[in-house]
Amino acid sequence: MPAPPTPSSPSRPTVSEREARQVAEAAREQDWRKPSFAKELFLGRFRLDLIHPHPLPADEDVQRGEEFLAKLRDFCETKIDGAVIERDARIPDDVITGLKELGAFGMKIDTKYGGLGLTQVYYNKALALVGSANPAIGALLSAHQSIGVPQPLKMFGTQEQKDTFLPRCARTDISAFLLTEPDVGSDPARLATTAVRDGDDYVLDGVKLWTTNGVVADLLVVMARVPKSENGRGGITAFVVEAASEGITVENRNAFMGLRGLENGVTRFHRVRVPAAHRIGPEGAGLKIALTTLNTGRLSLPAMCVGAGKWCLKIAREWSAVREQWGKPVALHEAVGSKISFIAATTFALEAVLDLSSQMADEDRNDIRIEAALAKLYGSEMACLMADELVQIRGGRGFETAASLEARGERAVPAEQLLRDLRINRIFEGSTEIMHLLIAREAVDAHLSVAGDLIDPDKTLSDKARAGAQAGVFYAKWLPKLVAGPGQLPRSYADFHPADHRDLSGHLRYVERSARKLARSTFYAMSRWQGRMETKQGFLGRIVDIGAELFAMSAACVRAEHLRAGGDHGREAYQLANAFCRQSRIRVEELFGRLWTNTDDLDRKVVKGVLGGAYEWLEQGVVDPSGEGPWIAEATPGESRRKNLRRAIG
Repeated sequence: MPAPPTPSSPSRPTVSEREARQVAEAAREQDWRKPSFAKELFLGRFRLDLIHPHPLPADEDVQRGEEFLAKLRDFCETKIDGAVIERDARIPDDVITGLKELGAFGMKIDTKYGGLGLTQVYYNKALALVGSANPAIGALLSAHQSIGVPQPLKMFGTQEQKDTFLPRCARTDISAFLLTEPDVGSDPARLATTAVRDGDDYVLDGVKLWTTNGVVADLLVVMARVPKSENGRGGITAFVVEAASEGITVENRNAFMGLRGLENGVTRFHRVRVPAAHRIGPEGAGLKIALTTLNTGRLSLPAMCVGAGKWCLKIAREWSAVREQWGKPVALHEAVGSKISFIAATTFALEAVLDLSSQMADEDRNDIRIEAALAKLYGSEMACLMADELVQIRGGRGFETAASLEARGERAVPAEQLLRDLRINRIFEGSTEIMHLLIAREAVDAHLSVAGDLIDPDKTLSDKARAGAQAGVFYAKWLPKLVAGPGQLPRSYADFHPADHRDLSGHLRYVERSARKLARSTFYAMSRWQGRMETKQGFLGRIVDIGAELFAMSAACVRAEHLRAGGDHGREAYQLANAFCRQSRIRVEELFGRLWTNTDDLDRKVVKGVLGGAYEWLEQGVVDPSGEGPWIAEATPGESRRKNLRRAIG
């Protein structure tokens, strides 16, 4: 066998800010072939018809899904001991093997490949259920199916690849997704792992960090940079890689503040040969494949956040009814009762957002890339707040570990563990900050498509002139529609004001008015800051947060009406939706106020002072318990000098 080629450059690629943005922009899905409720919302158009009446699953999908949920619930109750996983920081092999036998690793894989063929709705219900038993198991199954081998192959794989790998993923093999590197997070333009073509193979070299499932995986989806050649365009490319291949070393199993059973590690590739037939899609399509996969894959995280909210509500209800202070249960004290109301109303809304987004994904009539991103963003943020409120409701017992509670004779309630386990969701699969920017980019896409050349410094005067004419036509039609709408008519959305139920129509009118206000605010900001708009991350984040609240309010109202029409807890659903919308409206008004009244400019000055050392005197009077070592580990390609920590299951 000839000696494998050496990577063209072992050093990390150096890219400018503009080049990094161009890479990210090229990876975006830039066409909108289907309608999007959330996209329309950001444009000031409240398209209730896109989500109401609430879409429904087919009867056969419900039957198949419910049958599996019953089996999974029995498995969770009889075979999973979350306390053992927390104590040993590992999911027992027999639990993983049992999940394989149950078919849980093939929930989203078509039945013709040996999977269960569940819909997105029931896949998410399963994740919420198993995640409540232990969140590390939810992460194991989610990483395998939502971002691991099955989903990208389902969408972009060849028939041969599907026939080869999907049956393995459905029953026997665990998969992982490897993108992040020690010095590369949400800026993939600086990706350093290389894949150099050598005959019928590619040769991989590099180091990957935070490889969820990577310690126990049998198959890997690896993102690597392919050099441009005469026969290939090069660029960041996706590959299916056998985890047991020669030259692959799991150098470390990482440990975290939460999700202690997570099999997450550091993986080194040294001259690893991968058949070209295992490349997913063409060269250079890796990031587009990753982002497209995540459009629905992101729904797995809010699914587990919904499960967490349900558990928080159960514990808050049970505890607050028996714990007394000053002669009555603590739930009846307003300070505690408001927290319980927040948990109940928010759990209802999160489930509404999740179910609506998932059903729309199953129907495939709408483009849900923004809805899924909003669900991930909103779910991860609100779940952390609910867990924190539960710890507060429990008081000292909330801060105490379940093992300690049990040791002194009380119910082992892992409230503090939930707070730790949920915290990663604000970072997983796109941090809150990155999600703000990603959603904001999609939200202003219509503006950039018609007026982007006006603020692009590289465009010629003739380009800007054409853009100006195009923008004039667009805004002449669009802006007048932001002045008035159904939200100002008292009888609008009358379907949501049935007899003998609370009135939700007023909340939908508020959403419609606020959507127009949001669009006006965005337009004003683009006119004011033009090319500097992308640097106003505080403003963009608030714009997105307002959109998330409006989407959640819409979903909550639609779900309440759906439950009422079906005779399923309609009165209670209307009450929860009403409570959530009132709470949400307070947050929306605060966010609108902070669009223009904030400390963003002052904050930037303080940050420059901090980085320049102007406030180092403020750091005096403490000791730093941190250990020695570099802030970012060295990741130079080369042969591993460490023991391989990979362990095969089964």
